[in-house]
Amino acid sequence: MNQLPDISFFHRLADAADAETLPRYRTDLSFGTKDKPGYTFDPVTDADREAEAAVRTLIKHNYPDHAVLGEEFGLDGEGPIQWVLDPVDGTRPFLCGLPVWGTLLGLMHDGRAAIGMMSQPFTGERFWGDATGAWGQRDGKRYRMKTRDVGSLASAILHTTSPEHYHDDLLAGFERLQKAVRMTRFGGECYAVAMLAAGHIDLCLEPSLQPYDIVALIPIVERAGGVVTCLDGSRAETGGPVLASATPGLHSTALALLNTTLITPPPED
Repeated sequence: MNQLPDISFFHRLADAADAETLPRYRTDLSFGTKDKPGYTFDPVTDADREAEAAVRTLIKHNYPDHAVLGEEFGLDGEGPIQWVLDPVDGTRPFLCGLPVWGTLLGLMHDGRAAIGMMSQPFTGERFWGDATGAWGQRDGKRYRMKTRDVGSLASAILHTTSPEHYHDDLLAGFERLQKAVRMTRFGGECYAVAMLAAGHIDLCLEPSLQPYDIVALIPIVERAGGVVTCLDGSRAETGGPVLASATPGLHSTALALLNTTLITPPPED
């Protein structure tokens, strides 16, 4: 049954995840850490594990032939339709009590992100992208999302979660881009990407994403008129260094800066 669910099923999944994450948010929550290359501390909580378990249960009951890839429990199954889940994207801000985390629910068809939703239960917001467009919802009111066009990098707002994972050529590229834009902000996690789709941020750059960090966000940005790729211009479903941009023009200009090789002049005689 290679059938794509409609967005109402995503809302059911988000409801199940919210029921696990929200009661644990801003509580005295115990947490552990996972081994992750490049990270000395990668936290995990009961909210992460229980939310993913609840979502997996619903998927398997309703779509038993669909594959599921999640941050906490890995890959289960195979086939042309694959769910990609991050139960708490932004566990660090979750632990800090900052409402920029979210549950990411992505669906790939034949290796391409087809539908995605982000749920932020503390603010009561959901953002999603499907065949009908990009949408936001708060307090039961739905609205269409669209990226904005500020024209040039000089007028653009750049966001990245943290500068600590930029190194070598990527660090040099980030510094070039940072000098070219109007303003750079940090720490917005997946919420910042939703704000790009909503027309409030122009560039979101992340140096090291996993598929579960980005698959759900790709349809949201693309259906809102934006562009999401790896830094070599390829599709971003596999993760890695990823750039999301409000317009194709900003995207190509930013990629050019990020990929420019620094040329060190020869020493003087």
